[in-house]
Amino acid sequence: MTPDSGKFANLGRPRRIWAIGAIHGEVDRLAALHEHIAARFRPGDRLVYLGNVIGRGPAIGETIDELLGLRRSLLALRGALVTDAVYLRGAQEEMWQKLLQLQFAPNPGDVLRWMLSQGVDQTLSCYGGRIQDGMVAARTGAVQLTRWTNGLREAMRTRPGHPNLFAALKRAAMTEGGGVLLVSAGIDVARPLAAQGDSFWWGSGDFHQIDSPYEGFSRIVRGYDGGAGGVHVGERTVTLDGGCGRGGNLAAGLFAPDGGILDILEV
Repeated sequence: MTPDSGKFANLGRPRRIWAIGAIHGEVDRLAALHEHIAARFRPGDRLVYLGNVIGRGPAIGETIDELLGLRRSLLALRGALVTDAVYLRGAQEEMWQKLLQLQFAPNPGDVLRWMLSQGVDQTLSCYGGRIQDGMVAARTGAVQLTRWTNGLREAMRTRPGHPNLFAALKRAAMTEGGGVLLVSAGIDVARPLAAQGDSFWWGSGDFHQIDSPYEGFSRIVRGYDGGAGGVHVGERTVTLDGGCGRGGNLAAGLFAPDGGILDILEV
């Protein structure tokens, strides 16, 4: 049973599952991958973006527009459902949401500097934010910071569909009756699904060591590896991180609802 439908996406019993790894604003690679998927997508399939759509790369806004464009195309197919495309929260999306609430941080300047070191500057630039203005606001106080973050929110609202996508982010996605569990970066197998917290997007170093079913799922798929180990297939796990946004490829996988691997591709 899905712990919380507001936080988790229940994929039901899909025909197949397409999963896309970390994109990091590489819109050209995403467009090439979308072209391939669009040619093979069939009613009953599901499409899951495994987080880290934004951050690091040079074309954040265009990347989100590309996601929304494919969703519109898929919805035009006979038998398609609005739930066929699912977006997970990754570390970059989590940082962006925290940045928009920076006025509540105890040490906003330190928090902002750390986020910038992790690649949030490209997302900030996409919505017209300037690093210098943010640092000044952080030193000035909560009132000035609130004005700065409100400006970023307003800029987001000028990009059709962008706020809706961020509002629709899920922590994980899963098929009914076991099969496949999809996460952004990792999972702590010592804790139940509903108690994972930020393990989903900050990951775990022992992900590849998972060798037995977790809560009935025969396969766990993630889209980001903080250790930059590349695409990896384990006994029970698959990592779909080809290094996109860090000089590498964009990776995706096609899975049967029971966890079987049908295809893995990189562009």
